[in-house]
Amino acid sequence: MKKTVLFLGVFLFLTQCKVNQFTGKKTLQIYGNKTVLPQAFKAYDDFITTNKVIRNTTASDQIQHVGKKITRAAEAYFEYKQNLSYLDDYAWEYNLVEDKAINAWCMPGGKIVFYTGIMDIAKSEAGIAAIMGHEVAHALANHGAQRMSAGTIQQGLGILGAKLLENEPEKKRDLFLKAYGIGSNVAGILPFSRGHENEADIIGMQLMAIAGYDPAEAASLWERMQAQSPNSKTPQILSTHPSHQTRISNLRKNAPQALAQAQQIKDSLNQ
Repeated sequence: MKKTVLFLGVFLFLTQCKVNQFTGKKTLQIYGNKTVLPQAFKAYDDFITTNKVIRNTTASDQIQHVGKKITRAAEAYFEYKQNLSYLDDYAWEYNLVEDKAINAWCMPGGKIVFYTGIMDIAKSEAGIAAIMGHEVAHALANHGAQRMSAGTIQQGLGILGAKLLENEPEKKRDLFLKAYGIGSNVAGILPFSRGHENEADIIGMQLMAIAGYDPAEAASLWERMQAQSPNSKTPQILSTHPSHQTRISNLRKNAPQALAQAQQIKDSLNQ
């Protein structure tokens, strides 16, 4: 069984990897834009038609304004990398939706939603840029497709393990499935998700810096986020996100580099 699982893992890594355009690292990704984007666009359209979109207010205008600046920043980044065609399938859209939840997200392909509940924490245009840069970074780095891939592999390996144990006693099969479910989440899926959050933080700061915002605002934003849930007790190891303090520390540490990289990109494009 171990040899079979190892062979499958190596095969998938060698045949289904794509290079992350920001880190240069290979990342397992089974699903491409032709599969992911139509699903994402449909889900977005369904969401927009069933929720109250806020238009023609100061807040909604800010979302539009910052969204366009972050889009131009993404275009500048890929122009700098001589890979502007990377964004060919993107269909950017920015909406503010009435909802008290403290949340914002970006679908694969550039479909962005801010909830009204997060605007008080954003506080300023720079705060909006910090949130939007982070969410857009998830889309640009194909984190959605990677999570789908990881989920598919997790499910597939579970089925394979159960199949290999089909002649074993039911108690042994049940024990395997429970142990695999917990182990694959704690040791695989959750660290994978936290890695995506860290990556989106770094990329997001770079995007907001290219757009003309101070990336140091990202740490300030998360300090305000932390103040909203000061008593959160979920251990980081059991969470899809880094702890607030870990995130704030990483943002502070990497802000100067994001600013320097953004300046390098702008200088290069202005030559």
